[in-house]
Amino acid sequence: MTTMTPVRAGVSLAALLAAKEARAARQTDWLTRYQQPIISLTLVTPGAVKDSIRYRNTMGVALQTCDQLLWQHRWPVVAHQVLWLETGPEALWCVEHPAVEIKAQCVELEQTFPLGRLWDFDVFCPQQGQIGRQSLDLHTRRCLVCDEPAHGCARSRRHSPEEVVSRVENMIDGWFARD
Repeated sequence: MTTMTPVRAGVSLAALLAAKEARAARQTDWLTRYQQPIISLTLVTPGAVKDSIRYRNTMGVALQTCDQLLWQHRWPVVAHQVLWLETGPEALWCVEHPAVEIKAQCVELEQTFPLGRLWDFDVFCPQQGQIGRQSLDLHTRRCLVCDEPAHGCARSRRHSPEEVVSRVENMIDGWFARD
């Protein structure tokens, strides 16, 4: 199922928090309903604008890449959903395969695909909950601007929002401008 909304300007913090709660409720519902691991995909979209042509195109590449990964490994997909929201695109897959292996492959995509740093794959197991990078003995995500741990830069506001948004836009533009 795909739901499409028109591209909009910036969104409020209240709308972002409501979207996060709704996403968590969908995740819980799927875990309960299907009793299989789920992949939840969102984008790293700094700044107030969460829905743009750039972000929709980036999500399109992420969707295609994840579908290809699942197909290559022949992991059965029980359910799939894509939502195009003013708070940013979101996707869910329910996959019949061990969650830790799914997470490892999703992290590999985040780390090796040219746009992967802009993808946020969360993997959940019905028994263990969220499968984090630490369960795979991996480091936390790196900053988009300086390659230091992302949480430290975000917490200290080391980089201006304009600098981070510019970096994201340059990454996206570079991908789509390639030969």
